[in-house]
Order: sequence, then structure tokens, then C-alpha cells
Amino acid sequence: MKSLLLLFASLFSLCIAQTFEDAYSDLESYNLRTIYITENGPKLTVVTDQAKVISRRGANATLPCRFHRTPSAGPNPKLRIKWTKLTADYLREVDVFVAMGYHKRSYGKFHGRVHLQGDGDNDASLVINDLTLEDYGRYKCEVIDALEDGTAVVSLDLQGVVFPYFPRFGRYNMNFHDAEKACVDQDAVVASFDQLYDAWRAGMDWCNAGWLSDGSVQYPITKPREPCGGRNTVPGVRTYGKRNKDKHRYDVFCFTSNYNGRFYYMGRPGKLTYDEAVATCQRDGAEIAKVGQMYAAWKLLGFDRCDAGWLADGSVRYPISRPRRRCSPDEAAVRFSGFPDRKHKLYGVYCFKRDE
Repeated sequence: MKSLLLLFASLFSLCIAQTFEDAYSDLESYNLRTIYITENGPKLTVVTDQAKVISRRGANATLPCRFHRTPSAGPNPKLRIKWTKLTADYLREVDVFVAMGYHKRSYGKFHGRVHLQGDGDNDASLVINDLTLEDYGRYKCEVIDALEDGTAVVSLDLQGVVFPYFPRFGRYNMNFHDAEKACVDQDAVVASFDQLYDAWRAGMDWCNAGWLSDGSVQYPITKPREPCGGRNTVPGVRTYGKRNKDKHRYDVFCFTSNYNGRFYYMGRPGKLTYDEAVATCQRDGAEIAKVGQMYAAWKLLGFDRCDAGWLADGSVRYPISRPRRRCSPDEAAVRFSGFPDRKHKLYGVYCFKRDE
């Protein structure tokens, strides 16, 4: 019996020893995976001294970005600077520019239009030349230094004007893709929520819902009333939320900016059919103007004319910057006279001549 107890004690001691040995072995493996954090904090920081840059179409813009490395960090010829553009729905990023040492590359519509400012060794600022309407949005500056990286975000805003649009075949007839094309055809792009919100703050009131660039459908109300959400509601930008871009149909809010050219009116006593209007502009070395060009001339240049005229989409409109009797007495606005029969000789024409 005593021998049996001694055997059990020996086996128990052996199990305990093996358990401690396994635990120590696991601890050693754990130590091999431990991540040590330096006491001095991150070795790389990326900052911007300006959260928003405002420019206009056709101009240049510099998006500020600088990075700071610890003094003890030696030179890194493989340090990489990368700029991307965030899409309206934030679901993906579009490559804009990458630089690593002497190797530099620009992408897509930015090719040949972007470069680093290069104001010192720590300057990662991006210069964009000949701005387009599509350049509007948020950009991310990313600096990658070996195992460390840092980012900063800068918004590029454009001076311009938001306007509601629907085509000849009537309201609420465009899916998102139709809406995109409609804005481009009128020298514009689909407006963002921020652009519509700024227009609402400036007094825009429109009771018809339209697409925005993030795929949502919204409309701005400054004077609540029954057909537009209810008389007892508060002013604001009403939203239908995100809609199916293929199936659902609405109007659209477009955005346009400054242009390089001349917008002007032409007419004659007998007035013009639509085809005659097109030919009249062409004979003057111009083209019939687009809706976006009229809005830009009205909002950004104060263009004022009380004569209704043909535009490229077959609509008839006229811009009033100084309200007066018989010419938009209550407000400054682009007045809309509809889509008349193109054979009617009732109107002049608005032309646009591009700068050479």
C-alpha cells in the first residue's frame, strides 16, 4: 500500500512539472509575439494647415499637406507620398498621384495636371492645374515611411451655382445615370449634398426632389408649405434617402462653376426658330448656350437680360439679376418659359463663345 502511494505521488509530481514546463513554453512563445511600443510616441505625423481650399473651374489649387519625422530618423529614399480622392459615398478611393523618390505618377483624369509643390523636404502638398467640375471633393494625403504611415484629409470646394434640372420629356423621368448625363450635357455635374446645403442656406427653395452625387434624393425648402412636406414643418433640406440608381426616377440638382468664354444674347425683330437660333450662333463663331452656362453667367457674373431665348436643350429661359416689373418682380432668378415647339418664331437665342 505504501508503495502504491509513493507511485501516485511520483506521477502527480511529474504531471505538475510537465504543466509548469508547458506553461513556460507557451509564455516564451507569447513573448516572441509581444509588440513593444516606444516611449517617444509615433515617429511620423501628417498634418494640413487648411481643412478646405476654395477655387474655381479653370484655375489652379494647392492642397496643403506636410509631414514630420523624428530627428533621429535617418533619410528614407523609399518614403512614399500618395494622394487619393474620396468618392461621394466613401465606398472607395480614386488614385490621384504617387511619389517615391524620383519616381512620380499621376492617374486617370489627373494625369499631367498634378504635381507636388515641393516646398521643402517635408512638403507633400498637391498642386492641381486647370481645375474641372469633377475635381470637387475630399482628398486624402498619405505618407508611408517604412512601417509607419499617417494621413490627412483636405476638401476642395469650387465657386459655383446649384440649379434644378429636368429634361424636355417632363419631371421625375430620370434614373441616376440619366441625371448624370443630363447635367454633363448642360455643362455641369450632379451636385453634392454639401453644395445643395450651401445653396439652401443662401435661400434656394425648390419643391421637386432631385438626385445628388451620393445617390440620395433630396430637395431644399426655405418656405414650408402644404405640397412641400407640410405647412408646419421647419425649413431644411428634405431627404428621401438613398434610392435605387437604376429603377427610381426623379429630377436632378446640377452644379456648375466659372467658364472661360463669353455668354451673350442675340435676336432679331422676326425672332427665331430653334434651328435658326443654332445657326445664328454658329455664324457668329459661337455655339448655342447651355443651361449651366446661363446659370453661371447669372449667378457669378450678374448677367441680366429680360429677353427670353433658346438654349441648347430646346428650353427657353432668361436671367434676371435685378428684379423689376415684368421681369421677375419678386426675385433674382433664371426664369423658365418651358420647352416650346422648336418651330415657333417667338424667341431670340443665348450664345456662348469659348476663349481661344
